[in-house]
Amino acid sequence: MTLDSRTRWLALLVLCLGDVMIVLDTTIVNVALPSIRDDLGFSETSLAWVVNAYVLTFGGFLLLGGRLGDLFGYRRLFLAGVALFTLASLACGLATSQGVLVAARAIQGLGGAVVSAVALSLIMILFTEPAERAKAMGIFGFVLSGGGSAGVLLGGVLTDTLDWHWIFLVNIPIGVLVLALSLRLLPGTAGQAAGQRLDVAGAFTVTAALMLAVYAIVNGNEAGWTSGQTLGLLAAALALLAIFLGIESRASSPLVPLRLFRLRNLATANVLAMLMSAGMFAAFFVSALYLQLVLGYSPLEVGLAYLPSTVIWGAASLFLSDKLVMRFGIKTPLVTGLSFMALGILLFARAPVDGSFAMDILPAMVLQGFGAGIAFNPMLLAAMGDVEPQESGLASGVVNTSFMMGGALGLAALVSLAASRTDSLLASGDGPLVALTGGYHAAFLAGALLAVAAAVIAAALLRPSAAMPGHEEAVEGAEPAHAGARGS
Repeated sequence: MTLDSRTRWLALLVLCLGDVMIVLDTTIVNVALPSIRDDLGFSETSLAWVVNAYVLTFGGFLLLGGRLGDLFGYRRLFLAGVALFTLASLACGLATSQGVLVAARAIQGLGGAVVSAVALSLIMILFTEPAERAKAMGIFGFVLSGGGSAGVLLGGVLTDTLDWHWIFLVNIPIGVLVLALSLRLLPGTAGQAAGQRLDVAGAFTVTAALMLAVYAIVNGNEAGWTSGQTLGLLAAALALLAIFLGIESRASSPLVPLRLFRLRNLATANVLAMLMSAGMFAAFFVSALYLQLVLGYSPLEVGLAYLPSTVIWGAASLFLSDKLVMRFGIKTPLVTGLSFMALGILLFARAPVDGSFAMDILPAMVLQGFGAGIAFNPMLLAAMGDVEPQESGLASGVVNTSFMMGGALGLAALVSLAASRTDSLLASGDGPLVALTGGYHAAFLAGALLAVAAAVIAAALLRPSAAMPGHEEAVEGAEPAHAGARGS
């Protein structure tokens, strides 16, 4: 199915619209949690499952969702994922009990995992010319990354002006529109790996391993990182992962061919995704706590405080990142963007108890938005550029899984670090706000170090190829792109 230029760009907007629902939903709920707790009678412990149920299925099914797209067709899986997510959003919005809401959130996570895993593959199919692909990935990277900030603002607006049900119901018209437009605009080709068998044993073991690992991580602070529950779950996840690797080494049609991890840029991009998301998620979450609990911002004011970062993030993704990739390849922009991100997070580590927005918040937000806007595009291209077309969905699922797992682990670890440092300062006689701010400083410092580590690894290990076909003509001296990257 050959699409003209106008149709391809319209198709990209549809993919972005579908994915922005998924990204928004990871943060929009946080602002409404107090209202949900009061309305449905959640305890502090059970309330966490409004978030955790989504994270659990989302992280657990990313790999499988990507591979199903390779086997059965990306448009078919994209439509199924959007439909499932939309129906689950309706159930969330109409929920009047704890059980219904948590179950619907789990189904939302499953639909979101499928959409996220195959959307990148559809972009690689739609855009094969180097400059267009870089531009498309820049746009998609902004949606993927900047949507989280927009979710905080939208969550504050909807919760303050209407009620918490509308943070879910707003997805319904968007989902219906995406489904209708997808049928008209997205290419309906067969899966790139059509005809191959699904590795059922591999799918079961890796999905179970990921879900156990996510469960252990998201409950680590509450249960204790050295508790029997946490250590036992992590040990079980590692055991299942070892079984999975054994299955994949012998399977005739493995879910994850282990040779993929011998592709240096793909393997490096997955490490970068983990480190980048760990630092970024933690900085995003902890800065929101600092604004609310130390500076006294309302949820809506927190959302507005993130607007400058979101705008700069979008501008860098849309108008700068693709040009840098075409001029310098993927390595230099990625290292530069990660360095700006690290500096922005580090500035938060000096924000005082009586901090002002202009002096202490805005500079850090600007640097983080600028750095992330530059870095996302080349990171995604590094992950996707060296794989064969029939494995592009899998590669997308792998890097999405790394990003999600890194974010979950980084957030849990750095929030635990902040709490520990706060307790220590309280014990030494500091006041509550001073101790709270000191704990946040420790988390910001750790987040900055993670971003620095990502920049160093990118500089040391990434090949400077464009991770897209034809870049060897655009960047003098770059290594040729993988022969199978065309249309991947």
